[in-house]
Amino acid sequence: MRLSIPLPFSVLLLVLLSLQEAIAHAIVIKSSPAADAVVPAGNVPVHLQFNSRIDRDRSKVTLIGAGGTEQRLAPAADSPPDALDAEAKGLSPGAWRLRWQVLSVDGHITRGDIRFTVR
Repeated sequence: MRLSIPLPFSVLLLVLLSLQEAIAHAIVIKSSPAADAVVPAGNVPVHLQFNSRIDRDRSKVTLIGAGGTEQRLAPAADSPPDALDAEAKGLSPGAWRLRWQVLSVDGHITRGDIRFTVR
């Protein structure tokens, strides 16, 4: 005996499974500095807000300078459960990148880069 699933049901099932996969990953919905932002030199507050709760203890933010130097930023303990807050200290003019990696509470790891410029 062969099982036959109607085409509309198959399409709906595929869409729902795709949505579940997309929802499972924490993605940045707001950042400061924003992508391609220009900020003044000195201390720069960093705020990354995600679309879901994250495991702060297993997440990280690294600041990368124009010469490739890396500085790991310590996330603030009092950040909301869906955000990472930190402070980048003493930034000099040039191109910078925030490299983030987070573990969402459902176990998925996501990562990305946010480029910005210091003037």
